Amino acid sequence: MDTVKRPDKRAERSRRTRGKVIEAARELFVAQGYGATSLQEVADRAGVAVQTVYFVFGNKRTLFKDVVDTSIAGDAEPVATMEREWFRDACAAPTAAGQLRAHVRGTAEILGRVAPIMSMIAAAGAADPQIAAQWPDVPDPRYTVQLAAAEALVAKSGARPGVSAATAADLLFGLLSPQLYLLFVRDRGWTPDAWEEWAHATLAAQLCT
Repeated sequence: MDTVKRPDKRAERSRRTRGKVIEAARELFVAQGYGATSLQEVADRAGVAVQTVYFVFGNKRTLFKDVVDTSIAGDAEPVATMEREWFRDACAAPTAAGQLRAHVRGTAEILGRVAPIMSMIAAAGAADPQIAAQWPDVPDPRYTVQLAAAEALVAKSGARPGVSAATAADLLFGLLSPQLYLLFVRDRGWTPDAWEEWAHATLAAQLCT
């Protein structure tokens, strides 16, 4: 007789609690800074006991890293960017134009989550060397992702002849950067959709026929 697998209610509660704590920490870190935020404040904002925060995350540095990682990924699943469905689907597109459109779309969604916390990350890294060490500068993981995308793109139908993977990676890395996104969206008041269309059109002119 077949048995029906019941949902693990304890695991689901744990997942929801973890998500609430991460969201509360993100709000407080952005509003008042990493150094000025205590785990008690995070617990109060999340509506949990501070002991729960310590039990789940251990310390504030680990919680901070989870805030950043979930902002990049969009969820708490431990899946690297290049293993994400959106990235793999983009790289599997049959043409360079199709891949570029999907790649810019997926990257824009990440930038919408990550760009607002860039100054927070920089400030936390400057105040705490152990925070900075969690994201080493070399090799830059963002460049690693863009290089993988570029290598797939230049090999496809519709890629601009003569553009190497290295050059394509540099263009993707530069134009799809959090810094440029913030310059247009935060400083110049562009909408995220307007920035995405501009980024796509600019890259298409350089990378596609």
